[in-house]
Amino acid sequence: MAAPKKGRRPTGAQGRPGRALAVILIAMVALTAGMFLTKQTTPRLGIDLAGGTSITLKAKSEPGKPDAINETNMNTAVSIIERRVNGLGVSEAEVQTQGRDHIIVNIPKGVNEQQAREQVGTTAQLYFRPVLAFADGAPVAPETKPSTTPAPSASGSGTPKAEGSGKPSGSATPSSSATSQGRVLSEALKAPGTPTPSPSASESKKADDKATPPASPAATPAPSAPAVDPAVADLQAKFAALDCTNEAQRAAAGKGVKPEDPMIACGQRGDAWGKWVLGPAQVNGQDVTEAKGVIDQQRGQWIVTMQFSDKGADKFAKITGELATKQSPQNQFAIVLDGKVVSDPSVSQALTGGNAEISGGFNQQTAQDLGNMLSYGALPLSFQEDSVTTVTAALGGEQLKAGLIAGAIGLALVVIYLLVYYRGLAFIAIISLLVSAVLTYTIMALLGKGIGFALNLPAVCGAIVAIGITADSFIVYFERIRDEIREGRTLRPAVERAWPRARRTILVSDFVSFLAAAVLFIVTVGKVQGFAFTLGLTTLLDVVVVFLFTKPVMTLLARTKFFSSGHPWSGLDPKRLGAKPPLRRSRRTGPVPAPVDAKEA
Repeated sequence: MAAPKKGRRPTGAQGRPGRALAVILIAMVALTAGMFLTKQTTPRLGIDLAGGTSITLKAKSEPGKPDAINETNMNTAVSIIERRVNGLGVSEAEVQTQGRDHIIVNIPKGVNEQQAREQVGTTAQLYFRPVLAFADGAPVAPETKPSTTPAPSASGSGTPKAEGSGKPSGSATPSSSATSQGRVLSEALKAPGTPTPSPSASESKKADDKATPPASPAATPAPSAPAVDPAVADLQAKFAALDCTNEAQRAAAGKGVKPEDPMIACGQRGDAWGKWVLGPAQVNGQDVTEAKGVIDQQRGQWIVTMQFSDKGADKFAKITGELATKQSPQNQFAIVLDGKVVSDPSVSQALTGGNAEISGGFNQQTAQDLGNMLSYGALPLSFQEDSVTTVTAALGGEQLKAGLIAGAIGLALVVIYLLVYYRGLAFIAIISLLVSAVLTYTIMALLGKGIGFALNLPAVCGAIVAIGITADSFIVYFERIRDEIREGRTLRPAVERAWPRARRTILVSDFVSFLAAAVLFIVTVGKVQGFAFTLGLTTLLDVVVVFLFTKPVMTLLARTKFFSSGHPWSGLDPKRLGAKPPLRRSRRTGPVPAPVDAKEA
């Protein structure tokens, strides 16, 4: 008989269960500590449980542009809608694509539904406006003694010639004299092709009457500063009072302004907020036929290139020609998306030919983001509401309560079945279920902040289904052990011999469940993905718990007298299982037969 190979464990080896238990214990402690350190002690609830509004939008392409609905354009639309929703002060909104031409917007409670629908259901508005003045985002305190020396309204930082800087560095200083700033704005608004806001006819008449005194030979008119247009003064006052560091004021700035009217707007320059006075729109985003962020191989820097339609090229050449003759910041044009400035490049010459580029201070991400924004303003995409669902917090609480009750009932039925049928083995199964529950809860709580996972009602259903899947793994292992005992083996070798067969069955079963969850997650969208994600997560955790907890605990308990002796309440009583008597060698009295040569056999 050949000797066993070295390094190979014989059947019935006990292994080292303490190491596996230490690994899963460390994982549980680490996840629990991370949950408390990040202050994410509860899973993030989805809109159907916490309450809120769910809006489904369907994209439509304009006639003649059938290929406008594609993955790139839809992702850009999601980015724009996220910016809009964030402007409402929403911190936990979810915006995601659904299928090829749908976008789902989930807005939690506390947001005005009508306002949200107006924000997310309209096409993005992109305009190119000339810059009249710029200042830091904080409001300007009124001065009691204005300076006698006029100062320019704003001073911009230097920008490359012929191209604009996507995020120019430096800051602008507001004028110390309200009157001089008003004159600057008045002169800028009187530029060719720019309508000047003016008071009504009755106001003009009264102003003329006051400005023209009755003729008197003795009266000598005294010199006076030119009056500032009341409309310009109002624009100047709003500009000075605007605080772009305040989220509410930032969201309100630029809303409801017609393209042909001047406006004040907020935006970011680097990491700081700034505010602008902008003239009427000169170029519409629909005039941009293509825009993208690319790397300039010669200069080794990222730039944004733009191409205009024939009509847009003429308008862009005209406005850039006018801006090139002015001083900073009035040689800049602002790219305004949904009332907010996303870039304000400067111009040093008229840009003709229908092509332009913006350079300076870009990295790959910022260049591509600006290119997408410019492209989206030219996309022939519009959206229509397919459905709007409002869920109250009370209804969400009732749904969560019902789901938890259903889960508790399912868990109770599983525990009762285990206690009746498996008796002492049920203790191992119940502890394993508790370990699986702790791992599932802590991971879900951490994923809420980590990847934005929200526990919705289908996800709760997935967790309930997982109770049965996890219990099924224990049952497979227990039945394999009982089969070995029926064959006449004692408990300790039965535990080890049953494991390889049970392990294969558990892995195959869990692989099928995980594959179904993965396919369901890929081919579905929205809330159904929550069910698939939870089902897949709990299936993976089932494998972890069975391998690192259930099997090691069973190995340790097999060494105890209660289980190894086959106590009637252990669930492993050989008599109750109908075990065969152990095989024993019989004594032979006759001559011992000669050994058979292996080659002859």
